[in-house]
Amino acid sequence: MEDLIYLDNATTSWPKPDKVYSFMIDFYQRCGVNPGRSRFDKAIEAGNIVEGLRQRLTRFLGGDATHPEQLCFSYNATDALNLIIQGLLSSGDHVVTTNLEHNSVIRPINHLVRDGGVEATFVPFNAQGYVEPDDIRKAIKPATKLVMVNHGSNVLGTVQPVAEIGRICREKGVIFGIDVSQTAGMVPIDMEQMNVDILAFTGHKSLMGSTGIGGLCVRGDINILHTRSGGTGVRSAFPYHLDEYPYRMEFGTPNILGIASLWAGQEWIAEQGGVEAIHAYEMNLANKLVGGFNNIDGVITYCCDNMENHLATVTMNVEGLEAGDVGIMLDVDFNIAARTGLHCAPLVHKQIGTLDIYGGVRFAMGPFNTEEHMVKAIEAVSEMARRARKMQKMAARK
Repeated sequence: MEDLIYLDNATTSWPKPDKVYSFMIDFYQRCGVNPGRSRFDKAIEAGNIVEGLRQRLTRFLGGDATHPEQLCFSYNATDALNLIIQGLLSSGDHVVTTNLEHNSVIRPINHLVRDGGVEATFVPFNAQGYVEPDDIRKAIKPATKLVMVNHGSNVLGTVQPVAEIGRICREKGVIFGIDVSQTAGMVPIDMEQMNVDILAFTGHKSLMGSTGIGGLCVRGDINILHTRSGGTGVRSAFPYHLDEYPYRMEFGTPNILGIASLWAGQEWIAEQGGVEAIHAYEMNLANKLVGGFNNIDGVITYCCDNMENHLATVTMNVEGLEAGDVGIMLDVDFNIAARTGLHCAPLVHKQIGTLDIYGGVRFAMGPFNTEEHMVKAIEAVSEMARRARKMQKMAARK
């Protein structure tokens, strides 16, 4: 398995940088105690890395540097999105979102529509895989409380024009939220310049952290209602969960190991020259992969005609083969790991016409992939397309 070509970085980045592994182990062995609950030295040191990372990630995401406490840690982006959506929407409210969303947005909204008296509008994307800002404008109603948009599609790889959408939301007085699960650590994010009020992030993808850590960042005076409550380590005699950030959105003991991983991930990203340099490297690989796929008869790619404003994520299918079978052959015959199926984003697949054929095959490049990996992936897909054409010819003779 040491020769595995891992092209599933949109699911989780792997491997992590060596310094992430070593820092996690060292920090957890040295002071893996509960931060913010006690005043002995190790608890203070653990608390310092938590608060230091708040400040660092707030700057990294373009949040309000004067209020780093409004960056709150959670289990992952799904957890953060549930906190946001369930904490902002109530009966009579309207929410605008898109067909690009992951189930971590679709399902919480659908539950509120079915059970909570909320109305939702799902805006489609255009033929190139982008949401038109004017379509968001048209979808906003007097009762619209929230617009929630996936910054980068985990299926199509398209990066949405969130600054323009955010400007519309500001004009309309509507809260604008984005899901940066695929983009944080891969492309620059600036909440202020993008007119973003709130975002949800995960740590285990391009931020190079571990699983089980994520969070949300809030700009301005946005009051997300509590949907859970518990220990905060401060003001313990108060009978209700605290309203001030970060306690407003944090509950119980934090994932100190995950926080340590994100701290080391920030160090590593800076050492590579920042997200711009990482993105340029990965997009060079993605362009080579798409160019190779485009020269193979029977291979279909989706929304890859123009790779500007794009992530290093490519979804494709081989005519005559189911996506799941392609994934198995990639693994068994060529030692290549790719993600197949609906990618927890059924509305994307419904719109591009792949829902009824069990989705597609997704290749997602990371910083540890190489041009040689792209060559081998192209050769593997070419061989599978050749096999599919041969089977189709044999079936036609019968």
